[in-house]
Amino acid sequence: MAGMATHVITGAGSGIGAAVARRLHARGDELVLHARDAGRAKELAATFPGARSLVGDLAEPDRLSWAFSHQTLPDRVDSLLHIAGVVDLGPVGELTPKTWRHQLDVNLIAPAEMTRHFLPQLRASRGHVLFVNSGAGLSAHADWSAYAASKHGLKALADSLRQEEHGNGVRVTSVYPGRTASRMQAKVHQQEGKEYDPGRWIDPDSVATTIVMALDLPRDAEVNDLTVRPGR
Repeated sequence: MAGMATHVITGAGSGIGAAVARRLHARGDELVLHARDAGRAKELAATFPGARSLVGDLAEPDRLSWAFSHQTLPDRVDSLLHIAGVVDLGPVGELTPKTWRHQLDVNLIAPAEMTRHFLPQLRASRGHVLFVNSGAGLSAHADWSAYAASKHGLKALADSLRQEEHGNGVRVTSVYPGRTASRMQAKVHQQEGKEYDPGRWIDPDSVATTIVMALDLPRDAEVNDLTVRPGR
């Protein structure tokens, strides 16, 4: 992605999203950072000087279009990076519709709605849509049904989008990280009743390296699916 590119990023407040935002910000690219509310947007602006913000609650995908219509959106978008996500574990016998819906809304329906919103800009720039999926998007384990379902759905969204937009020059990538040292991973360990040792898992910067590589790949190639596993 030569020259100064504009990236719309969800999940830039922590973990992989923050690592990617730091990398792109440091090289002088334009950032449009999604935040769920004005307070969060202010925090992101302080962390990434010069970045613009985009406010809307991913937990309410039906309202994103209304929220965006009241803000100035970037004219140019070179990449849309879906990195935000939520996780709530539990057996099928105990998960409520509310828990299912929250994960499906944030992890699947909101990315679909944001993609719909920015497709005109992405087609114009022959841009890139990148989904940070999960190992759970490839196989589901006990207690992971709702999260894994949302991530299996995200794989389907990416695969369909790739075929639909290939002729328009839009590249679509899914990245499937294994366990990554982050606030989300700390929460997962808490829910699993296990002790959390970040040193055992992938550094978010290592996942960020793979994401930036996919974005910077010359136009004659496209990374479709990339699985990143802990190396320790």
